[in-house]
Amino acid sequence: MADNLRINTVATEDDYIHVQFREPNQFDEIRTPDWASNAAQSVSDDAKVRTGKREDSNDWMVESVLLEKHIGEEKAREQATDIIEKIES
Repeated sequence: MADNLRINTVATEDDYIHVQFREPNQFDEIRTPDWASNAAQSVSDDAKVRTGKREDSNDWMVESVLLEKHIGEEKAREQATDIIEKIES
């Protein structure tokens, strides 16, 4: 699934760069689970992953990756893609 996943938007807010892969409004519930953040932090320190679940499914999918602002948007895109591949492959 990660092969077909593309970045929707990249936005810098507060202390993080938000790299969004899926629209949040397609999910009924969004969480930032520790297991996903632990996997993400093996790629980038203090990275967080937001996952979403649709009402008609039990599957959780990555909605966005949050990376520290100081790395810059270009590097955030690269690292977020690496994180997605690690989690969803």
